[in-house]
Amino acid sequence: MATVEQYQKMTIQERRSRYFSLEFRKRKVSEIERNLVSVSEVAREYQVSRTSIHRWIYKYSKMRKKQERQVVESKSDTKKLETLRKRIKDLEQMLGEKQAEVMILNKMIDLTEEETGLDIKKKGQKRSSGTGSGKKS
Repeated sequence: MATVEQYQKMTIQERRSRYFSLEFRKRKVSEIERNLVSVSEVAREYQVSRTSIHRWIYKYSKMRKKQERQVVESKSDTKKLETLRKRIKDLEQMLGEKQAEVMILNKMIDLTEEETGLDIKKKGQKRSSGTGSGKKS
């Protein structure tokens, strides 16, 4: 098997006559079936056409021999789904924390109202931010 540098120096005829061992082809097909690498990655790494790799899959695939179909999901879609699921989990955790914080603050307001006898939480009115000029509008 030629390195990338050796491959780049080869003529077209030499490139066409390259030979990959049966063991190598079966190993790459197995890696593709287990989603360890993609067809594009193998093609790029070993400078082999995608068509050749698909022929290898057709010839050496264990799933084909079992009459099973392999559903190939692009890795970018898989990564996007994993990222989105993680994001949902993080947001749900943050929401739970905020709900607990709101409950604690409401309890503190209730306790303060009981101790002071003041109506801190006025229903139907907005709270003043304390930065007003004192004039009512």
